[in-house]
Amino acid sequence: MSDKCLSDQVAIISGGLGDIGRATAMELARWGAHVAIGDVLPHEDASAALDQIEQLGVRSRYDRVDVSDAEEVSNWVSAVERRLGVASLIIPNAATVTAAGIRDISPQQWTRELHINLDGAFHLAQIGALRLLDRKSPGRIVFVGSWAAHTPHVHIPAYCVGKAGLRMLCKCMALDLAPHGILVNEVAPRYVDAGLSARLWKQQPALRQRSIDHVPTHQLITADEVARQIAHLCDPENRHMTGTVILMDGGLSLAGPRKRES
Repeated sequence: MSDKCLSDQVAIISGGLGDIGRATAMELARWGAHVAIGDVLPHEDASAALDQIEQLGVRSRYDRVDVSDAEEVSNWVSAVERRLGVASLIIPNAATVTAAGIRDISPQQWTRELHINLDGAFHLAQIGALRLLDRKSPGRIVFVGSWAAHTPHVHIPAYCVGKAGLRMLCKCMALDLAPHGILVNEVAPRYVDAGLSARLWKQQPALRQRSIDHVPTHQLITADEVARQIAHLCDPENRHMTGTVILMDGGLSLAGPRKRES
């Protein structure tokens, strides 16, 4: 990616105050994009992130938004347009996970997780794409998926189902939008040393080491590494990848999952 190749573009990132969301915001800002982040946390929680972004010489915005609510997402996208311009880099990243197997997960937990992980990604991607189509503008949509889209995990079935649906959404949107210069792809990591996983591993160092040992490359992924792959898919010179999954699992898909992930 060439220096500042995203200048004058606008990125919109859901789940922007999580580790991957923040890293993505910073990476895209380094390449010149103005950045809008959305999350469910209070505005004061976004102050540090906005300051860091703007120190890179770009503009930023934070909105508190529930991505499972299509009207909220539409209002958010409109607010971003008024402040920063039309978002040409759309990153549906917001997600949650419920550690409960098929026998234990409640209907409410199942519904909430799919509303956030699948419906929320659809709302942002669809609304953002329609804005670009209205203006006959090219763009990039990058979904943050997971290797769980194709590998069953018995303790997080709702997450697996949501990410599997996300992958097919990516492919359907990619085929539909390709003639309009809007490329749609997915970055699918596993064992990211960030967020909930990092907090769990800090409490259970032995579990962290077992996870490292299970990965064929014997390395965990950082949030910054995920962000760099997202940015790669946003590069204007990357003109031919669409409907593609960048799988970041260190070879886990080759080895297969453990019987029980923790």
